[in-house]
Parts: sequence; C-alpha cells; structure tokens
Amino acid sequence: MLTLTFLVKTLIDLYVMVLLLRVWMQWSRCDFYNPLAQFVVKLTQPVIKPLRRIIPAIGPIDTASVLLAFVLTTIKYPVLMLVQSGDFAISVYNLLFGLISLLKAAGSLVFWVIIIRSLLSWISQGRSPIDYVLIQLTEPLMAPIRRVLPAMGGIDFSAMVVILILYALNYLGMDLFQGLWLAL
Repeated sequence: MLTLTFLVKTLIDLYVMVLLLRVWMQWSRCDFYNPLAQFVVKLTQPVIKPLRRIIPAIGPIDTASVLLAFVLTTIKYPVLMLVQSGDFAISVYNLLFGLISLLKAAGSLVFWVIIIRSLLSWISQGRSPIDYVLIQLTEPLMAPIRRVLPAMGGIDFSAMVVILILYALNYLGMDLFQGLWLAL
C-alpha cells in the first residue's frame, strides 16, 4: 500500500509542478522555442488545450493550468485516503487542502528551479539553452536581492537568500497549519 501511495502522490505532485512551471514560463515570457519550454508544453498540451476553450486566460496568467493544478491538488488528499484506507470522502475542507498543497508545490518548484540554475551555472556556465530559461524564470526573484546584497568576491549569494526566504515561508506554513502542512 505504501508503494501505491508513494506513486500516486509523486505522479500528482510532479504533474502539478509541470503545470505550475508552464504558468510561470508564460508569466515570465520565456522563450517558447527552448527545448525545456517545448517539453513542458508537450507534456501539458493534451489536457490544457480543451480547457482553454472553456476557461480563458486572465492577462499573462494561464488560468486553465492554474485551475487544473488546483483540481489535482484538491483531489490528491481524497485519492490518497482511498488508496490507504479504502474510504473516499469529499468535503469542503478538501478545497483548503488543495489550496495549501498548491502553495506548497509552488514553493517547492521555485526551490528546485533555483537549485538547478545554481548547479548548471557551475557546469555549463550559461552555454546551455536550458540555462537561458532558468535565468528568465529566476531573475525576477534574484535581481532585487542582488541590488541590496552585492556580490562578494565574485560569489552571488542571491540564490541562497531566496532559498532561505523559501525555508522561512515553509516553516511559517508548518506553524500555521501544523500536521496538515507535512501531510500534504
């Protein structure tokens, strides 16, 4: 049972992260012809294309992707309960669980994108096409910190500061929602 629970939770979380990455890429106007952007679009297009006919975008925000990510995070908890105990119960609280899980997934996505950008900066040093997209995604978060905190000896600490802020927000979520934050 634990294996099935792990697989269901992981698949839902990964697809939600890809949907949120699509929203983030559209919002930051990333290069559409980049291989990473093409991968994200090909992975999400079969589901998002029919939804876009019903749900229009609001400005630069792809509301169809956000809504699908919210629906997936909302049904994740009842589906996990079905897998673990055989009970399937839907309540109003699942909407709160879905919103909290969506916020947690967005924070986790930002964390991993910054980590990957930092690691690729050591390896490819900006020559990879994926680097360009990661820079477009993370620069709006890191540039304000870079203006306040100057580089010290050629080392950029802005990624570390953003990660520390994400950790602080994660601990705030644990304080506010205690066991629920860790369960989702």
